[in-house]
Amino acid sequence: MDDEPLFRWSWVVSNWDNDTPNSIVNLLQAHIVMAGVPTVLGLLLAVPLGVACARWRWLYQPTSGLMNAVYALPSIALFMLLLSVTGFSRLTVIIPLTLYAVAVLMPAVVDGLRSVPEHVRQSAVAMGFTPTRRLVRVELPIAVPVVLAGLRVVAVSSISLVSVGALIGQGGLGNYFTDAYQRDFYTPAVVGIALIVLLALVADGIIVGAQRLLTPWVRARRSA
Repeated sequence: MDDEPLFRWSWVVSNWDNDTPNSIVNLLQAHIVMAGVPTVLGLLLAVPLGVACARWRWLYQPTSGLMNAVYALPSIALFMLLLSVTGFSRLTVIIPLTLYAVAVLMPAVVDGLRSVPEHVRQSAVAMGFTPTRRLVRVELPIAVPVVLAGLRVVAVSSISLVSVGALIGQGGLGNYFTDAYQRDFYTPAVVGIALIVLLALVADGIIVGAQRLLTPWVRARRSA
């Protein structure tokens, strides 16, 4: 065992896509789903919640306090609590990560909406915009950079936290960490870490690209 290499490419080749649940391709796909679904759901839930908190300011403090309490809960504890309801399924990972996503994104939505200059709102009112139209056409587009900054944090943290689900057999690429530890064989762990980092970089790049597409006036201002 002394001459056993720390990394074996032969293991990567044989386990890349071998039609088993623990192949690299299958675990990579599972990881993307378990990280991507909470990110999207978190955004869909946080936007209306953030809009409500920005419109009715009295709602923000209790909602923010509740979200902070949720975010402080250890993910392992939430996984264990959900096991009796959702069992050893992906939902046991997706639900807590969605709650964490809302906890991060809701304040980002509120901050983004509050960053809209008052004279811009007044101009929209003077042009006859209804509150809904003003929100959709003026306020939310201006809030996009702040919201997407929060989304970048959520996407990367979700990709990382999925790995904790390996403790219940639903960790995506994180399953390779427990496998490496149990077999004292480090190649799976190296592959898992490398792919998780790559996923985080790709997700971050996609969100940055989306921000540039959604905020063309920012690029125009920088090039002026």
